[in-house]
Amino acid sequence: MKNMKNEEKYLQVLEEEMIVAMGCTEPIALAFGAAKGRELLGKLPRKVYVEVSGNILKNVKGVVVPNTGGLRGVGAAVVVGLIAGISDKNLEVISVVSDEQKAEIAAFLAENEIEVVSMDTPNVLDFRITLDDRVVVRIADSHLNIVHIEMDGEVLFDKEITVKAADENYREFMSIQGIIDFANDVDLDKVRDLLEKQISYNTAISEEGLRNDWGANIGSVLLNTYGDETNNRCKACAAAGSDARMSGCELPVVIVAGSGNQGITASVPVIEFARINDIEHDKLLRALLISNLTTVHQKNKIGRLSAYCGAVSAGAGAGCSIAYLKGGGRDEIAHTLVNAVAITSGIICDGAKPSCAAKIAASVDAGLLGLAMYENHQQFRSGEGIVAKGVENVIDNVGELGRIGMRETDKEIIHLMIEGAC
Repeated sequence: MKNMKNEEKYLQVLEEEMIVAMGCTEPIALAFGAAKGRELLGKLPRKVYVEVSGNILKNVKGVVVPNTGGLRGVGAAVVVGLIAGISDKNLEVISVVSDEQKAEIAAFLAENEIEVVSMDTPNVLDFRITLDDRVVVRIADSHLNIVHIEMDGEVLFDKEITVKAADENYREFMSIQGIIDFANDVDLDKVRDLLEKQISYNTAISEEGLRNDWGANIGSVLLNTYGDETNNRCKACAAAGSDARMSGCELPVVIVAGSGNQGITASVPVIEFARINDIEHDKLLRALLISNLTTVHQKNKIGRLSAYCGAVSAGAGAGCSIAYLKGGGRDEIAHTLVNAVAITSGIICDGAKPSCAAKIAASVDAGLLGLAMYENHQQFRSGEGIVAKGVENVIDNVGELGRIGMRETDKEIIHLMIEGAC
C-alpha cells in the first residue's frame, strides 16, 4: 500500500470539481444568480441591471443557453433564470423549462429593460445582478459562490472574495505522483457513483453530438474524414460532446474544474479508448481518476477562467489516462503531460462557442502524440521553450503563463470580441 495520507483531500477535490451541469457554466451561473434574486424579490422584476467581468462576457456571448429556444447572451441567461430557474438545482438550475416558459422568456426580453455593463473588478469570474433596484446578488471566484446579497439596502449576506487558484499554496498537496498513488490505491466504492455518472452523462452527450446536427459538427467531420481508427475516435467523440453542448443541447454533463468542456475532454477519450480495447471496467475508473485530477492539478495553477484554453489541460489529462490504460506508470504519465502541453499551450480561449469542439480535438491529439513520443523514446527537454526539468515545474510554468503571462492577451481577446456589444 502506497502513501495515502492525502486520500481524504483527493476525495474532497473530486466532490468539489466533478459536479453536474446542464449548459455552459458561465451562462448557467448567471441563471443561478438570477433565480436566487427572483426568489428574494418574490416576483418577476421589471428592471434588470447586470454587471459582468470580461471573462463572463467572453464566455456567454457565443454559446446557446439551453431551454431558451436557441437564444444567446447575458440577457437570455439571466431571464431564463428569472422565469424558470430553480436555484436548489445549482448548475442544473434551468434543466426544467416548459414551452410556456420559453415563450415567456422571449416576451420578457422584448418588453423589459435589461441593462448589461462591464464590471470594474480584478476577478475574472465575477458578476452582480440587481433587480428593480431592490435586490442585489453577487457571485465571484466560482460559479455558485454567492459573496453578497442585499434586499432594500440591507446587507443580508457578505463574505470575502478569495481567488483560491491565484494562491500558490492552494491544494499544494496535489502532485502527479500523489494522483497516481491515489488512483491506484483508493477503494473504488468511494468514487464509483461519481465516476459512473461521468461515464453515463458525458458519453450520452457525445453520442448525441454524433447522431444529430450540432454546431460545426467537428466530431462527425473527423469520423467522416479520417475514419474509425482508435485515436481519431477518441478525438471525434470528445469533440462531438462539445458540438452538442456549445449549441444548446439540454443533456447534462459532469464538469471538471468548472467547465463541461474540460469534463468531456478529460473523460470521453479515455472511455472510448477503454471501450475499443475491451479494458476492464475498474481499470477505466482508476484511469478517470488520473485524467480528472491531472486536469484539476493544472487548472489550480492557471485559474478558473483565463486566455489559456482549458481543453489543453484536459487533453493532456486524457493522454495521461490513456498512458495508464496502456500499462504506463509515472514516467509515461509525466512525459505524456509535458509533451502535450509543450505542443498546445498556445491555444487561446476566446469564449464558449462551436469552435471549442475543434480545440478539444487538437488538445486530445496533443495528449495522444505526447504519449506516442514517449513510446518512441522521444521527448521535449528542459530549456526548450517553457519546458523545465520535472513535470511539476512544467505545470508551474504553464500556470504562470496562463494566470499571469496571458492577462494582457485576455484583455485584447475581450476587446476584440465584445467592445460595444454588451
